[in-house]
Amino acid sequence: MTAQLRGFGLLCFLLLVFPLRAQVTPARLSEDPRTGHAIDSIIASLTLEEKIGQLVQFTGEVNTPPAGPRTQDEQRALIRAGKIGSLLNVVGSAQTRELQRIAVEESRAKIPLLFGLDVIHGFRTTFPIPLAGAATWDPDAVEMSARISAAEAASAGVHWTFAPMVDIARDPRWGRIAEGSGEDTFLGSVMAAARVRGFQGTDLANPSSLMACAKHYAAYGAAEGGRDYNTVDISERTLRDVYLPPFRAAVEAGAGTLMASFNEIGGVPSNGNRHLLTEILRDEWKFDGFVVSDWNSVGELINHGFAASGAEAAGRAISAGMDMDMISGCFLENLPTLVRDGRVSTSTLDEAVRRVLRMKFRLGLFKDPYRSVSPDLEKKTVLTASSLESARDLARKAIVLLKNEGSVLPLRKDLRCIAVIGPLASNRRDPVGPWAGPTDTNNVVTVLEGVRSAVSPGTKVLFAGGCTINGTDTNGIAAAVSSARQADAVLLITGESEEMSGEAGSRASLDLPGRQEDLVRAVHATGKPVVLILMNGHPLTIAWEASHIPAILETWFLGLKAGSAIADVVFGDYNPSGKLPVTIPRTVGQIPLYYNHKNTGRPPDTADRFTSKYMDLPSTPLYPFGYGLSYTTYGYSGLAIRSARLGTTDTLQASVVVTNTGKRAGSEVVQLYVRDEAGSVTRPVRELKGFRTVRLDPGAAASVTISVPVSSLAFTTLDMKHEVEPGTFRVFIGPDSAHGLEGTFTVSGAAPQH
Repeated sequence: MTAQLRGFGLLCFLLLVFPLRAQVTPARLSEDPRTGHAIDSIIASLTLEEKIGQLVQFTGEVNTPPAGPRTQDEQRALIRAGKIGSLLNVVGSAQTRELQRIAVEESRAKIPLLFGLDVIHGFRTTFPIPLAGAATWDPDAVEMSARISAAEAASAGVHWTFAPMVDIARDPRWGRIAEGSGEDTFLGSVMAAARVRGFQGTDLANPSSLMACAKHYAAYGAAEGGRDYNTVDISERTLRDVYLPPFRAAVEAGAGTLMASFNEIGGVPSNGNRHLLTEILRDEWKFDGFVVSDWNSVGELINHGFAASGAEAAGRAISAGMDMDMISGCFLENLPTLVRDGRVSTSTLDEAVRRVLRMKFRLGLFKDPYRSVSPDLEKKTVLTASSLESARDLARKAIVLLKNEGSVLPLRKDLRCIAVIGPLASNRRDPVGPWAGPTDTNNVVTVLEGVRSAVSPGTKVLFAGGCTINGTDTNGIAAAVSSARQADAVLLITGESEEMSGEAGSRASLDLPGRQEDLVRAVHATGKPVVLILMNGHPLTIAWEASHIPAILETWFLGLKAGSAIADVVFGDYNPSGKLPVTIPRTVGQIPLYYNHKNTGRPPDTADRFTSKYMDLPSTPLYPFGYGLSYTTYGYSGLAIRSARLGTTDTLQASVVVTNTGKRAGSEVVQLYVRDEAGSVTRPVRELKGFRTVRLDPGAAASVTISVPVSSLAFTTLDMKHEVEPGTFRVFIGPDSAHGLEGTFTVSGAAPQH
């Protein structure tokens, strides 16, 4: 018996004697020694080429440039040779089972493949885009959406999702702002953990779980000019205090993998950044999963000028802590020579292989490579009635009411005539948004359909497109105006196409594209009550619309049930409670504009020319972070802080009385912000530190208490330690980042955190 076969025989014996159940545990917990022994046995049995194969990922059954197999036969030959460890974009239980069969029955090492896919906001059941999910401020609902997405994708043979995207985005021009949770570190961290829990469940080996991948590590959302893939140049302090915490939250929630980002930070691309991939991630955070590159990003180290060849790119990446090479082929083509020549150590290679195998064990792939997947299970799991209802519920929770002058909304269902106008009113493709996956857009409920289903039988519903999303033709505006003149109320659905956001979807202008503003102005001129419904991935600059249109709903891209959810809100079956996860600027000239900015030595003062502001525009945003109206109103009173003097191990407990002062039941997201008055380095004017949602009937009041561990006030101090500094703090509790009641407390003593 060869040494390789003896090693695999030992693995089988270990699995029989010590059956494994892969638990999702925080990365700081130690590895099960039985798994460790089994992995060591496998590594000892592998050839150099088979080890490297575990670190190689290609796409589909044929690859695309720059490297990899170009035919199905070539791909399958590499699988038989043990030179591919993972595939992405292979979907369907039948297809994944066949490729897995080749790996575990026809290859010498018989190591199962790992199948990955971009399951970003749904699989067959498409939920709202992640930015819209963050607008719910409801981590439980977001977690549920990820759980449903995981079950659907897993039933189709997928093991691993390249989500959640947890990048903080302070520049709304960046297209991938749609894929994350917005501008705030605290909200982003809460949502990151919720999505990881949803995807992975309580047991990664469960056939309904997906392994999560927190991306893009790190600071990808800080790209200069909001241009995708662009350079990032920020301080270590900003990196640690703003951009890394959501990744830390994902790791502590048990995320099995991270994806390195395309960008550089301070001259060092993430794919070759040992400080990021090893010193912070492994040494500080004790992460024991693996890191995958983004699409061809190891090869792109050459474009960065960080490597002169594919061999140098492969060597620098794996030495920095990169474990799996997506698509570029640099590892497959160059690591054998690099290891044989001693330019990459065997121990470095073996550690990367160990991390990949560890996650395959936790997924239960060695116990059941097929994870009990079958076409029958796939059919039963996708697009269930309960999944579609969950998608509708999350969609209506994500809608933010920006304006409702004169209580135009909600509309009566028995109006004589309603005009539904706009290029997105009857659109089926764009409401699902970017990264919608294998969605069948025939299942999308359009806004027009949602309205027609909701109104009374006697209500006439007129439709006119008016114009295209991004074209220059205005010929349809006259027909739209004619429809508006016949109606008692107008629903005007405008915004972006799905391809205008997401990857490579950066925009220099955030105005309504094409001739849509012309359409809005023409319909407004009819004098009819107009409800502007925005459908978009970027926050849009709508200063004119906000000044003239009486009612505005921010609906984002809401997925399959977009039309139903919008109709629920428009006609009052659901009272909107969404809050903005981003600041909406008046114009792109204000960007970057985010609520938790620094104060500067000369804060804005309209009475003093020599302060930090624009001469031709207010310094305030059009709508602040955390903002969102309701069909009822809420009053805040009686701010109380349980203890105004706290130590670093104590918990701040602040309460406020919230009263529903309107005529409808509703839910309010109560937000708590803190300001550190003075520190060894300057601190933001406000930072979100907690929130709670309270539901109140008309006239009802409730005392809402929000608890904040003082340890969460830690930041990177002057000497680069993560500590809570003693001093005076201000606390704000209110409906958004710009309003609320104010109090103070002090912290004495200091203790390092982490």
